[in-house]
Amino acid sequence: MEWAEARRRAVEGHAAAEDRRKADEAAAARELIADFVRAAEERALPATRLTARPYQGGARYRTALRGWYLKADRSLAVGTDGELYLLHVPASLRARLAGASVVPHQPRLVVGEGGRDGESIPLRTLLDRRLAAAPDWP
Repeated sequence: MEWAEARRRAVEGHAAAEDRRKADEAAAARELIADFVRAAEERALPATRLTARPYQGGARYRTALRGWYLKADRSLAVGTDGELYLLHVPASLRARLAGASVVPHQPRLVVGEGGRDGESIPLRTLLDRRLAAAPDWP
């Protein structure tokens, strides 16, 4: 029984350490995003009305959000509220008619890390590219 208790404590310790690591990473990413929003506002980079796309299909749904797209496919954006948004939602008639509701995504320092497609990029790189493009964004 002692072994099982020691194992349980070890697993809990690893889980707590991983939670702390993720929280620290999210805090660092939020700082990068806050710096980006300040820089975008200082440069008068125009924010646009953000749209979301269903997981399948090519439709675009309106959202109540304004911000700046970070990827040319318009799947990732920073809102004027300083939050990061993944702009994919379930397809629905309601979203088509009334607009889609999108919730903030916990930011990471590397976007796409751990994904199966192998396309990961540092968040800082995306933010810097967007600022450098100024209003000339695709």
